[in-house]
Amino acid sequence: MNETSEKISSAGATTRRLSEAVRTAKIAAADRGDVVVDMKEADRARLELLAQDLQPVFDEVPSDDPQWDFALSTGLQPRLWIDATAHVMMGRDRRTYRFVRDTRLGRIVVAESTEIKPVSDAVTAYIAERMVERERLLEGDLVDLRIGTTVAGASAKEDEETSAPVSVQAAALAEPPRQSRWAGFVSGLVWFLIGALAACGVLLVVLQDRFSVVI
Repeated sequence: MNETSEKISSAGATTRRLSEAVRTAKIAAADRGDVVVDMKEADRARLELLAQDLQPVFDEVPSDDPQWDFALSTGLQPRLWIDATAHVMMGRDRRTYRFVRDTRLGRIVVAESTEIKPVSDAVTAYIAERMVERERLLEGDLVDLRIGTTVAGASAKEDEETSAPVSVQAAALAEPPRQSRWAGFVSGLVWFLIGALAACGVLLVVLQDRFSVVI
């Protein structure tokens, strides 16, 4: 009887210890979750301050330029996206702004500071550089098209200028064959007539000889 009661009491104590451990683990997980949420909210708040400082720059960018994002993402690590390859995020200390850019050789840090202004200036300079690059590309395309049009027009003009002499030369070259064919025909006819006359002469001589023999 005593052994049974001891087993029951020990089982109850084990259950209480396990339930207390589970409860303690849940509390710790909740605390960690609160810390993570608080950290995310803190990162987001700091990035929002940077976005507010950059808002005048964002407003000056042409709306028809599709290369910019200017968006704040909410995830495990909030980011302020500038374009598809560049964004600002918070460092591990949750106080340092890190402006990074993804390249084919890996990720590079463009600017890093605990203050908003240096990072804001770096982002502004990056936007300006990208806009200048785009304008140069567009201007280069236009210049190429104009050059192509000019070259095409010049080549067409040259073709027109050269086509006339070529056609004249072709006509000049085409006429001699007609004349040569006509001259050949005439000369052939003359020789035919000469041959016919010669044959007639020979025939007359033969006939004359025969007539003379008969007489």
